[in-house]
Amino acid sequence: MTALSQLAAQLASEDFTSIPIISYSGSSLSDLSDARSQDLEKRKALAATIRDACLNAGFFYAVKNHSVPEKVVSDVFEQSHDFFALPSETKRTVDISKSGGNFRGYMALLSENNDPTKQGELHEAFNLGLDPSLDAASHDEQMKSQGELVHSDNLWPAEGDWKQAAAFRQATLDYYASVLALGQSLFPLFALALDLPEDFFADKIQHPAAIMRLLFYPAQKEKPITEENPGIGAHTDFECFTILRQDDVPALQVQNRAGEWIDAICIPNTFIINIGDQFARWTNDIFVSTRHRARPATTKDRYSIPFFFGCDHDVPLIPPPTCVSEERPVRYEVMTAGAYVHMRLSETYTVGKAEA
Repeated sequence: MTALSQLAAQLASEDFTSIPIISYSGSSLSDLSDARSQDLEKRKALAATIRDACLNAGFFYAVKNHSVPEKVVSDVFEQSHDFFALPSETKRTVDISKSGGNFRGYMALLSENNDPTKQGELHEAFNLGLDPSLDAASHDEQMKSQGELVHSDNLWPAEGDWKQAAAFRQATLDYYASVLALGQSLFPLFALALDLPEDFFADKIQHPAAIMRLLFYPAQKEKPITEENPGIGAHTDFECFTILRQDDVPALQVQNRAGEWIDAICIPNTFIINIGDQFARWTNDIFVSTRHRARPATTKDRYSIPFFFGCDHDVPLIPPPTCVSEERPVRYEVMTAGAYVHMRLSETYTVGKAEA
């Protein structure tokens, strides 16, 4: 058994009661500046702390020096507030049903259902992918994709429908670009965490699939809250990993191995990063993709922005050699990243129908 497999087996047998806050060099909060250090040992040390979180909880907080300016964050949250405050008929001008089956645009309250045993979720959403204004070459490459997961342009409100449309688009794309760069900077750390060369993923994220969602959870206040209508139902994410920014309204919970729901507390100016199913499958379950959910907002509206980062859609999900051993043989049929994500999206959404 490889050393990585041994560590994975050990940490998978241990439970967690809180979301790890990565500690490095004695700091009580994670400092991602060492991801850009010229000192390989510092990069390896940071990767080791991230590895332990990815093998155990599958979640961790990233706090200091993550490179995303706070002004960019505050601007997109302000624009998100304003967009979701629009009349329903204005938001529906960019309804997801108009995206040609490609999961772009607005989703109304109760139109999503991550948990098929429930009756709809108490949030609205605005979904977008890579925009040509940010990376025309990658956008064009994705648009030429011949796989099952076909790309399309984003849907944006028109200025004739909303005078603030241009500001909304700019703030949203500024945030997307900043978090895209953050996501790209994490892949070398994940490679080191898996005992791989630092550039192992470099040729696999030339045209990365990255979907971002603006989410709005309207406060239910006096309305009865039932288990049938969660904020977001219990689920795991589809892509390699998710970078989440949340506001100060508590809602996110992560399920540990004992079945307990652990609160992902709101720490100001932080991102929460979690492993998704694509990465778990790709690493032969060395990395852990953990179920999580969001409770409905009760007394105060909640806003959050998950950013789902995946590799190029034509990459076959073949486990790296450090993730396979005689005791841990390959667990999954090999399929491309795009085919896998398309399969998972199709299980959750019914795009092209009235609501989605």
